[in-house]
Amino acid sequence: MNQTSEAPAVAEAKARKKPTRIHRAWFVAAVTFVTIIGAAAFRSLPSLLIDPLHQEFGWSRGTVGAAVSINLALYGLTAPFAAALMDRFGIRRVVAVALTVIAVGSGLTVWMTAAWQLLLCWGLLVGLGSGSMALAFAATVTNRWFTERRGLVSGILTAASASGQLIFLPLLSWMVTRHDWRPAAVTVALAALAVVPFVWLLLRDHPADVGLKPYGAPEFVEKPPPVTGAARRTISVLLKAMRTGPFWLLAGTFAICGASTNGLVQTHFVPAAHDHGMPVTAAASLLAVIGVFDVVGTIASGWFTDRFEPRRLLAVYYALRGVSLLFLPMLLASTVHPPMIFFIVFYGLDWVATVPPTLALCREQYGEDSAIVFGWVLASHQVGAALVAFLGGVARDTFGSYDVVWYAAGALCAAAALMALVIRRRPTAPMLLAQPA
Repeated sequence: MNQTSEAPAVAEAKARKKPTRIHRAWFVAAVTFVTIIGAAAFRSLPSLLIDPLHQEFGWSRGTVGAAVSINLALYGLTAPFAAALMDRFGIRRVVAVALTVIAVGSGLTVWMTAAWQLLLCWGLLVGLGSGSMALAFAATVTNRWFTERRGLVSGILTAASASGQLIFLPLLSWMVTRHDWRPAAVTVALAALAVVPFVWLLLRDHPADVGLKPYGAPEFVEKPPPVTGAARRTISVLLKAMRTGPFWLLAGTFAICGASTNGLVQTHFVPAAHDHGMPVTAAASLLAVIGVFDVVGTIASGWFTDRFEPRRLLAVYYALRGVSLLFLPMLLASTVHPPMIFFIVFYGLDWVATVPPTLALCREQYGEDSAIVFGWVLASHQVGAALVAFLGGVARDTFGSYDVVWYAAGALCAAAALMALVIRRRPTAPMLLAQPA
């Protein structure tokens, strides 16, 4: 009787003494983090190339903006299919090929002599490669490798993009200013190639590939067979969602979000500040600081979304963003002053604060299909960014300044605030009462 009672205690003590190994999932998450940081370099460089390419080749800012717009559009339009590609061919293969395509596209720009080559290399190749490592990459890794800590991991991987912007923008701007734009392009190519060995050696498609359970899973999970109909479902969900009003409102507001962030500020803030005499390195550093407060704003917005009505949050976010853009032309100067710092902090907090409430509304409206619907809403975000990246350059060529672009973006944000408020709530189905026996 005594031996029986002591046996569980002895086994528990031995289990406590057994050394714990770090789960392979954390190494996979680390590789994913590094890859997404590298991807931030690919998105940081275009805003630094507008003036150098204009001066060297005589290409208009609209032409350079067209390459950026193709890049941004493909980044968004590739995202809904990225998960299907990973389900069909595996995460490791898709990411390794995407990084190689980015390296080729960025490296070939060193020898370009015509504008169409910029459209092909930076627009098409880098756009397709970076789009294959968009939101779907982090979501797929999180869903496959983690059962517990999914929120923490997804938050860390989302923050990786802002961290990468913080790391690469000052470095690339220093290269462009002190040397030339070509070393910066080569740096992006080498950064992409440097990550490929880590992806190939450390990244695995599924925990079952190495005989492990997902982190926190109570039991072993078999690797699912390759999915061949995922792309078809992606299209069918889009066609179904397009027949509903909330989809167009969500896509419209998120398109304006992309237009006022990636398309406008990320692409044109540095050349606009340089027009007012601010050094490129200083303007790029301000843009990098936005990435710091972007992390804080995203986490805070998630906390607010759990407690407040998502429609009202979106309306407040877009309204405040619009007001700040209306004041920006008066803040641009040759030096960094306190009002500009306030704008940078405020805009950073609001940069992707729209994501959590938009996700919440997608879940509310579309249930099981919400992830795919959000993928298409994200595509509209990048299409909006692409249009403004191009039109912003055209406006600068036409009017000689960016002022009209800032005012137009402010008006669009006001429209987005109104659109968010008119998204109707989906009626919840009444609970079925248990019938008496």
